[in-house]
Amino acid sequence: MARLRDPVGGCPWDLEQSFATIAPHTIEEAYEVADAIERADMADLRDELGDLLLQVVFHARMAEEAGQFGFGDVAAAIADKLVRRHPHVFGDATVVDAADQTDAWEAQKKRERAAKAHHGVLDGLTSGLPATTRAQKMGNRVARVGFDWPDPNRLLDKVQEELDEVRAEVNADAPTARLMDEVGDLMFTCVQLARKLEVDAESALRHTNAKFERRFRHLEARLAESDRAAEDATLEEMEALWQQAKGVVG
Repeated sequence: MARLRDPVGGCPWDLEQSFATIAPHTIEEAYEVADAIERADMADLRDELGDLLLQVVFHARMAEEAGQFGFGDVAAAIADKLVRRHPHVFGDATVVDAADQTDAWEAQKKRERAAKAHHGVLDGLTSGLPATTRAQKMGNRVARVGFDWPDPNRLLDKVQEELDEVRAEVNADAPTARLMDEVGDLMFTCVQLARKLEVDAESALRHTNAKFERRFRHLEARLAESDRAAEDATLEEMEALWQQAKGVVG
């Protein structure tokens, strides 16, 4: 990376980059890692992890050029953090089980946030996270101080309440801004239901996206057997093929 960023003989594209221009690539590579894991493709995972590591190297190199820190500092910082957050491994503390360790981990993170002048329950929560991930983390944070639904059934009731509110706005021919607000409330509540059921909402939706894609491709393949495309079929025909796909494609 140092050679790629060398003003003399380096790569013009790499030299033009900044933290801001590389950040979207970093996010994309993280998603590609998750996709390889979802597909259980170990060869692809190896390659995608390399691509993600390159992003870390790229950012570290730019920081080093600016006199801020280098790759070694990045590695040392995470090593130090792991030691701080695992005193039961690297120190004299003891934990009973995984749940006890989670509590200890969160307590340490709270102390670290306080040291950074983050005192609010939601302080330090990255705004750039995927919306479902951030909603779930927000729910986890406030639940730790007792602001939570008591059980999943109460949340199911809340989901129905929010769905009814969306339906009312649709029937009232509400403007887009109102619909966005109500649909957002419904989605947020569904994420909290996932959290309460100990389901990762982002992973669940990614799984369903993949399932939808497999089934729709099956639908398209069946239509292609008679030289037809999806736009050539009626809704009833596609629905019948969709139901067939549900029985054939996982």
